[in-house]
Amino acid sequence: MAQTPPPFAPFEWMIAWRYLRARRAEGGVSVMTWISLIGITLAVFALIATLAVRSGFRAEFVDTILGSNAHVTVYYTQEIDEFGRSGRTIPDYADLAQSVAAVSGVTRAAPLVKGQVMATANSRNAGVEVFGIAPEDLATIPRIADPDTAQGDLARFADGIAIGSGVARELGVGLGDKVKLISPDGVRTAFGTSPRVKAYEVVYVFTAGRYDIDRTRVYMPFGEAQLYFNREGVADEIEVMVADPDRVENVTLPIVQAAGSRALVWTWQDASGGFLRALEIEDNVMFIILSILVLIAAMNIVSGLIMLVKNKGRDIGILRTMGLTEGAVLRVFFICGAFTGILGTVAGVVLGCLFALYIDPIFSFVNYVAGGGVWDPAVRGIYELPAQLRLPDVLSAVALSLGLSFIVTIFPARRAARMNPVEALRYE
Repeated sequence: MAQTPPPFAPFEWMIAWRYLRARRAEGGVSVMTWISLIGITLAVFALIATLAVRSGFRAEFVDTILGSNAHVTVYYTQEIDEFGRSGRTIPDYADLAQSVAAVSGVTRAAPLVKGQVMATANSRNAGVEVFGIAPEDLATIPRIADPDTAQGDLARFADGIAIGSGVARELGVGLGDKVKLISPDGVRTAFGTSPRVKAYEVVYVFTAGRYDIDRTRVYMPFGEAQLYFNREGVADEIEVMVADPDRVENVTLPIVQAAGSRALVWTWQDASGGFLRALEIEDNVMFIILSILVLIAAMNIVSGLIMLVKNKGRDIGILRTMGLTEGAVLRVFFICGAFTGILGTVAGVVLGCLFALYIDPIFSFVNYVAGGGVWDPAVRGIYELPAQLRLPDVLSAVALSLGLSFIVTIFPARRAARMNPVEALRYE
């Protein structure tokens, strides 16, 4: 008794390969197959490129948030003193910072004085937010104390102020220039409170990488900020940095317990949670939309295979009369369709990875062709189009494309397998 050959035997691959490389005049691969190949390539390319840009956006935003802002902010609840005045300042800020810094997972705790003022120079004005911080604490903020993007010497911070590059551009000032800061909560006199006006030398210009930070933030030495904002002996809040910002919720409760009964905390996830959730929703919607594009491209395989089955009806009849089983015929045409999906997926992965790796020159070329101004950091918050190529994103795109390609290939392959050889050869 003859032995039945195993599935996907060499002769099945040989027949499928002959059909794929046959010329159109011989009833081989149709134009629809080439269209489906190109469609899958472009769909996978668009999916990988979008996933890379999506990951780059999130990584860039999170990096700028964590690199220039507190991971956890500790502040006091409102309290009424013996004179009926309310306040949220922290009088014991040194001890509080020391207690919080002792919590496991906390890398730094620094007292801050904050206030909003008007900055003026060269007959230009800009509303800015002043952060009063000790020089040694400012030097530990990654995006601020970055020598590659900053100008000036951070060691001279005690002699002046550090301003964002957007503030410097808005006021038209540079290193060594004077900037006047005007605070409405100034000197208390018998006739009321008069604005406080004081000029400071710009000793450091930083670029944090986010437009809203570079455009509004000014750093001032902690002691000087206490005098300027009438915060002698107190601080407004404690800026806390942790070792693992993504799991900041694990240290929130210990920080509250160390800070005392009046303390409240505000994490970076609380501040940016709405934005991160909106980004996640947008990611899911974009993935669904691009998945539909991949499905549409994969459906073209059905059209190409149906035409191939129709053209090869006589061959199918001959093969069936020679003893080829329905399963063997199904696998032959499955290989034809799956091969198209695999080639398109591989080409799409290559193009998508190249796009993610060389996005800067590509975007520069697009910006040049468009005459500049394609990317507005005032709207998007960051200065360039980021992309981060992640293996899970590539694997998800590959799995989606191959899965859809294989599934849709089964239906025309089954049609070929169930073809009656008598009917196929009747008119031959």
